[in-house]
Amino acid sequence: QVQLVEFGGGLVQAGGSLRLSCAASGRTFSSYAMGWFRQAPGKEREFVAAISWSGGVTYYADFVKGRFTISRDNAKNTVYLQMNSLNPEDTAVYYCAAGERSTQETKGYDYWGQGTQVTVSS
Repeated sequence: QVQLVEFGGGLVQAGGSLRLSCAASGRTFSSYAMGWFRQAPGKEREFVAAISWSGGVTYYADFVKGRFTISRDNAKNTVYLQMNSLNPEDTAVYYCAAGERSTQETKGYDYWGQGTQVTVSS
């Protein structure tokens, strides 16, 4: 089993940057694909980015391409989401998730963190 804890959320002005971290417990972290999702009030949870177990393959939602970067450090059991050029539409609770494949589907992930709030002011 894998437990996930997100860090790094907060309040930032439009145009600013944040880096989210997701720390995983368990010695099998490196065997899992990891994903980041977000959920804004009144909206469904949506895919943001995913990375393969090795870090060699990444996927992004169209609305974050060129602005967000997902990466992982298997030695530290941590996955990151670097977010640049943030805008108010990026305001949401951000969740990391672990699964067997780096899919864009929420059902493809077996383990979820509790989420971290990101608020972007205009």
